[in-house]
Amino acid sequence: MGLPQVRLISRENGVGLSRDLDLMAGLLAGQARVERLGIGGRSRMRLQELGLWGRRLLHGKAPLQLFAERVYRRCLPLAERNLLVPNPEWFLERWLPLLPAFDAVLCKTRHAERIFHALGCDARYIGFTSPDRMQAAVPRQRVFLHLAGRSSAKGTQALLATWQRHPHWPLLVVVQHPKIATAKVVAANIDHRIAYLDDAALQALQNQCLFHVCPSETEGFGHYLMEGLSVGAVVLTTDAEPMAELVAAQRGIHIPVAGSRTDGLARRYFVDGEGIAAAVEQALALDAAALARLSHAARSYYLCNDQAFARRFQREVLAWTRSAAALPLAEVER
Repeated sequence: MGLPQVRLISRENGVGLSRDLDLMAGLLAGQARVERLGIGGRSRMRLQELGLWGRRLLHGKAPLQLFAERVYRRCLPLAERNLLVPNPEWFLERWLPLLPAFDAVLCKTRHAERIFHALGCDARYIGFTSPDRMQAAVPRQRVFLHLAGRSSAKGTQALLATWQRHPHWPLLVVVQHPKIATAKVVAANIDHRIAYLDDAALQALQNQCLFHVCPSETEGFGHYLMEGLSVGAVVLTTDAEPMAELVAAQRGIHIPVAGSRTDGLARRYFVDGEGIAAAVEQALALDAAALARLSHAARSYYLCNDQAFARRFQREVLAWTRSAAALPLAEVER
């Protein structure tokens, strides 16, 4: 009997979703015949869906499909089993009636697990991971790094405004995509880089900067949080789910929440200058021993989480392939 077939489906966006597809495909390599389907724009999507329906007419349904974040309604009838790996803040209201079409919802965070369980889904925690960015030979500096990227939900403006009011603080490096940045902030202790950095330059920064400031308003998972933990950085993040789930108090510093509002199935949390200042001053007061403890705890958590996620994901998906073949669903590590 050959390897089971698994189709992974999401939007091909060149960044987070594309990376998630690659990561999951890599974990299943050698254990399943993986079809990685990156959906394009509207016209290309229609052609892709027609192609899949043609294959169904010729060869029957696929055993298992896994949808990452996006739900493509016309693709749901194409497989015996359908799984969803959602990001709650991006889950659209029009997809809610489609949830019963999914055999299980595989959740990246405990926060997402609770949300989808409350919606009546078979919600199962698998966790998630991010690339290991560690470069142990790179000397660490008492510099703060904020990766805003292309997101408008990273708390960047509040962070920049607060740093401007504290000229005695160490250097803050902010990396922001030109399409998102409004204006470059000029200050003696702020290096505001409105540019695209290649991966090598970005990785070097992640390792050079001892502190990573991540006041996210919302996260489906939080790759830049997990990447910060992977390099053993002291991560400062919003004291709300799921950010504080990844960066617990024993391995980072929490920024108090100043307000919130509903955002999709989740909530969006906001920090203010007072909360940012309290967290930064807490970071600056850490002695060498405390910094070493936090750094070790961050790196250790990353390594344990990375291995545990790989096991959960592989065992869960492969169990559902057996279910698709009309075998009893195996007991899966939860």
